[in-house]
Amino acid sequence: MASKKLHIPSKRLILSYIFDWIVIIAIAAVGASWEYIEPFKRPFSPVNLDISYPFETHETIPTSLLVIIAFVAPAVITFLVCLFFVPGPTASHGTPKSLIWRRKAWEWNTAWMGLALSLAITFMITQGMKLLFGKPRPDLLSRCKPDFSKLQETAINHVGEVFNPAWVLVTADICTNTDLDILNDGFKSFPSGHAAFSWAGLLYLTLFLASKFSVAIPFLAHRPFSTNPAHTSAVTRSNLKKSSILPSHNKYTSLASNTFSDDKVVPIRLQNAAPPVYTLILVLVPIASAIYICSTRFTDFRHFGFDLLFGSFIGVTSAWFSFRWYHLPITRGAGWSWGPRSYQRSWGIGVGVGSYVGTEGWSRHGDSETEDLDTSGGGRISAGGVRDEADLEMDEMETHLRADQGTPHSHAI
Repeated sequence: MASKKLHIPSKRLILSYIFDWIVIIAIAAVGASWEYIEPFKRPFSPVNLDISYPFETHETIPTSLLVIIAFVAPAVITFLVCLFFVPGPTASHGTPKSLIWRRKAWEWNTAWMGLALSLAITFMITQGMKLLFGKPRPDLLSRCKPDFSKLQETAINHVGEVFNPAWVLVTADICTNTDLDILNDGFKSFPSGHAAFSWAGLLYLTLFLASKFSVAIPFLAHRPFSTNPAHTSAVTRSNLKKSSILPSHNKYTSLASNTFSDDKVVPIRLQNAAPPVYTLILVLVPIASAIYICSTRFTDFRHFGFDLLFGSFIGVTSAWFSFRWYHLPITRGAGWSWGPRSYQRSWGIGVGVGSYVGTEGWSRHGDSETEDLDTSGGGRISAGGVRDEADLEMDEMETHLRADQGTPHSHAI
């Protein structure tokens, strides 16, 4: 049974995560500051029909609505999921409420950090690329309102004049529109910021929901041993106990012994199953919303197809990267995010150190801060509600063993 005492988290560790938030906000601030820099203006042809679409003053999905859909909505949904569905049904009734609320707070923090990182990276990259490439939008000529009397003085070459005096490439000096905000924005077609931002927020939400509610293609874990009776007939309980493959723990040794019995080999098809089809709604709705947002940028004549595809690529990449930065794989993580960094490695690790994780969890005092929780999944978690490395390895082994026996596997908080 768990101890009722929870130690105060290390200030050093907390400050390191506060600084992470500061860095994320700084990334977004850099992207926002680039809005006030004049972009490169790529020369264009005043008779190019591809950039002669009308300038629509009413956008189907304006920037303010995009922020609500791709940022505010995912933030609210992830908060509610962490509030009501964490730590899940596997926590024992004797688990201290303070420990449960600490786990809720941690999952909420990692959910928002991943979302913020995804959107901040996407925003900075797209804003910067718009300035660098200066690609004309499909409605540039409507924004520009070119003065054809300036064709000769604004032309960068006169090759096309052989066919038509207007068949030349000109600079933005030919434009008569004095509203620089509208004109400068006309040279920010590549990549699509709406596409990138929508995928960064909504795909992250998709991955988060798929993780928390186990919506994934069935996964078959790798086994550290063979289930072929011919290969395991010589394996005995005492040999298993001494093996480095299994922890020296009666529960796991017993499971392994039963698994290696000739009549205990479970067919592969009985070791996992597909989730209910209705759960696909959790992943299809955010994805469909992102696709719709992209389509409006095409029908509003704001972007070309490649602009949308590349913007989507940026958003998808950022969402996946940011989700995995803070969360375990969907098919193997049982819905959890990574635990906090250790106290000693909260600000970085040096040469020769394997990872940021340690056994001390939230506290600086090491293993003395850990608590043993009696849960259906077994194992130990630290005072911060985070399993240490040895516990994760034991859980992994138990997953394999239970799978071979056809036993449902559950995780503790």
